[in-house]
Amino acid sequence: MQINQEAPLRPDDPRKVGRYALLGRLGEGGQGVVYLGRAAEGGLVTVKLLRGGSGASDRARARFVKEADAARKVAAPQTARILDARLTGERPYIVSEYVKGPTLQDMIAGEGPLAGAELKKVAVRTAAALAAIHRAGIVHRDFKPANVVLGPKGAKVIDFGVARSFESGTPQTSHPVGTPAYMSPEQIEDDPVGPKADVFAWGATMVYAATGRPPFGRGPSAAVMRRITDREPDLGELKGSLRGLVARCLDKQPAARPTATEIVRFLRAEARPAPPQPRKVPRYRSRMIYALMAVMALGFVLGIVLSG
Repeated sequence: MQINQEAPLRPDDPRKVGRYALLGRLGEGGQGVVYLGRAAEGGLVTVKLLRGGSGASDRARARFVKEADAARKVAAPQTARILDARLTGERPYIVSEYVKGPTLQDMIAGEGPLAGAELKKVAVRTAAALAAIHRAGIVHRDFKPANVVLGPKGAKVIDFGVARSFESGTPQTSHPVGTPAYMSPEQIEDDPVGPKADVFAWGATMVYAATGRPPFGRGPSAAVMRRITDREPDLGELKGSLRGLVARCLDKQPAARPTATEIVRFLRAEARPAPPQPRKVPRYRSRMIYALMAVMALGFVLGIVLSG
C-alpha cells in the first residue's frame, strides 16, 4: 500500500472510527484505506480501515486479522508499532504509530537517489527492521520503497498487509503475492516463500534507493517478473561493498542469500572506524637508533675498562 502525503477526506469517508477522529487520507490499496487520525488523548495516529466494512468477505477479514497479529509480534524501533485494533463489527480497523515523512519511493522520485552515509543509514535500519520481523516468525512479503517511511528518527518499515507466519524457519507455499518489481523468484514461481524473499526485496529496494530505478526495470508486470527469474540484475551506479552485498541478496537461489541479521552485522561492521594501526618507524630512522644504541653501549664498555 502506498502511503502518500495527507489528502482531504472524501464525502463518503467516515469522520470518526472508534475513538479516533479522521483528519485526512494517507493512501489506499486493495485491502483498505489509510487515514491520518487523532486519538482522544490528542496524539496523531494512522488508522487503516478494512475496505467494504461489514460487507467485506471472510477472506478479506481473515487477512486483516493476520496483518494485525503479525504486526503485534514485531517490536522494533525500525517498524511502525500497532497501538490498537478492532477486528470485528461493521468497520474493522488497525491503529498504528504515525510516522511523519515521505516514503522512500516518493523521496527518490522527487529528489533523486541516495548515496554515501545517507544510503547506508537507510540500508542498515531497513535491514534491522527485517531482522526483527523474521525473529518474530513473520515474513513481510511486500517489502518495497513505498513501504519504507523516512521519519524524523530514521527509516521505518510499514504495512504488514500480506505478511504471514512461518513455522520454525520453514517457508510456507502460497499463491504469488507482492509488488512485481520487488518480488523474489520463488514468489513468482509459486515456490515456498520464507524470510529470504524479504532479503531479495531488500536488495532490490537498495538498488532503487541508489539508482532511482528497480534492478529489473519497469514495464508490464509479466515482463518484469520474467526478467527477475531469467536475467541478472542491473545494479547501476551502486558502488563499494554495498554493491557486492546487494548482488548476493539478489541471487536467484534463496540459500545463497544472506539473512537479514547477517546483512545488519555486515553493514554495522563496515560503519565502525578502523582500529588504529601501530606507527611504523621509517627504516632510515630505525638504523640511526640502532647505531646510537651501539655507540652508547661501546662507550659504557670503554668506561668500565678505563676505570679498571
